[in-house]
Amino acid sequence: MKHIFSRLLFAGALSVAAAAPTRAADVVELRQPNASKVVVKLQFRNGSSADPVGKEGLTYLTGQLLTEGGTKAMTPAQLKDFLYPMATQYYATIDKEVTTFTFEFHRDFIDKFYPVLQGLMLTPSFTQEDFDRLKSNQLNYVEQVIRASSDEDYSKFALEDQLFRGTRFQHMTRGTAAGVKSLTLADVKAYYAAAFGKDNLTIGIAGNYPASFAKKLKDDLEKLPKSTAKAVVPTVAAPKGIRVEIISKTDALGSAVYAGFPIQTTRASDDFAALMVANSFLGEHRKSYGKLYDKIRSTRSMNYGDYSYIEWYENGGSNMLPVPGVPRHANYTSLWLRPVQIAEGLRKQYPAELGTLKVGHAPFALRLAVREMDNLVQSGLTKEDFEITRTFLRSYVKLYGTTPAKQLGFLLDSKFYGRKDYLRELDGQLAKLTLDDVNKAIKKHWQTQNMYVTIVTDDSEVQALAEVLKQNTPSPMSYAKVVSEGLPKAVVAEDAQIAAYKLNVTEVKIVDTKDTFK
Repeated sequence: MKHIFSRLLFAGALSVAAAAPTRAADVVELRQPNASKVVVKLQFRNGSSADPVGKEGLTYLTGQLLTEGGTKAMTPAQLKDFLYPMATQYYATIDKEVTTFTFEFHRDFIDKFYPVLQGLMLTPSFTQEDFDRLKSNQLNYVEQVIRASSDEDYSKFALEDQLFRGTRFQHMTRGTAAGVKSLTLADVKAYYAAAFGKDNLTIGIAGNYPASFAKKLKDDLEKLPKSTAKAVVPTVAAPKGIRVEIISKTDALGSAVYAGFPIQTTRASDDFAALMVANSFLGEHRKSYGKLYDKIRSTRSMNYGDYSYIEWYENGGSNMLPVPGVPRHANYTSLWLRPVQIAEGLRKQYPAELGTLKVGHAPFALRLAVREMDNLVQSGLTKEDFEITRTFLRSYVKLYGTTPAKQLGFLLDSKFYGRKDYLRELDGQLAKLTLDDVNKAIKKHWQTQNMYVTIVTDDSEVQALAEVLKQNTPSPMSYAKVVSEGLPKAVVAEDAQIAAYKLNVTEVKIVDTKDTFK
């Protein structure tokens, strides 16, 4: 009966493995003889795309229970007291295609800490009390936190909902409201047995550790069963034209804009290094030299920051650098415009000058960003811009792996993409690039006529904003008089061109915030 239940639970959403010899887990080792710490990473090929239909959020909840719950030997409270003197840390990272467990501890505590690692992964307690606590937290995030805490993150997840609609990539890793509500402890136990198997596991070990530790870890993880749950990778096409979804929210302080379109290249392709140069020039994350940042923030003081991406960027609000553990085969390029002012706010600030303003800065900012990308597609980089950006990147990417945990994480991601050591190979790829390589990659992978756009904004703004985008009517930049009087002539002239720039908008839809992530 249990076997039948598992097959029914996972049917349709998962790839059920046919009978075949079960392979052992892959192993990646990074020996560092002078290190004081040991890092273990266990990466499973499941992720939220393996969530069963109707059970969206199950991978995330299972991962959280494995690291935030207890073991057969210790409760969470006992674990906390036991581990406190050792200053260890462990956590789960759940993305679309992988779930990664990270354990970091001092080498002097290998023997003392190992039973905890072993217990969490092989004999988790899965108590109803822990399940209820973590499910409640997860549901609160899906129903409340994502809509209230950060409109920037809200717009990013809403874009993925639109871009991957109808696929197993659509929902947030934390799931949907209905999916999380449906989860039971029995679901978690069945999914743990089905999705966390030795045949979809890559073991990573870094630091200064004895060979006996590595052998014991490998041998013990061989006790995991064979997995029947696999990640489901979608094939996604760009839309016809620009499809806009405006999310209407009460008391939003600005308009958070996120736009993107699918691309077929990932870190597995040598074209990716060429796109890194183009992307860095356009809008490297948290860097002030990018074109988007320069024109939207520095020149016009419209918001905090404006960036572009050629893959998912995990927790961009907190991470200054890309982090490992979120590799994906389904990829997209995106433009992230942190919130710009709405008409209501501008009217209150400048009642005499902007008292009749109907629409805030969102359409102007979107037009500016798309126009800058279009300029790159049409004209490419200059020789000077190429050399300066590539030189920067060759130094910058060396910061990606500044800790053993990050180094090991990127090694695991390298294996995911079929590469040996992505970070080591990347400098060589960048060194061999030519200006022609970069400009050809831009032409091949980027375009501005077909994309998805999400805008999270105040309910006072949505109707007027929707009309501007539907009708493609000009959207002049709105300045206070003291600012407009001091603008350089070049900026004034460019503003006029941006305001009239035509976007290939084919659909505009208004969505109430209460109807997202259902």
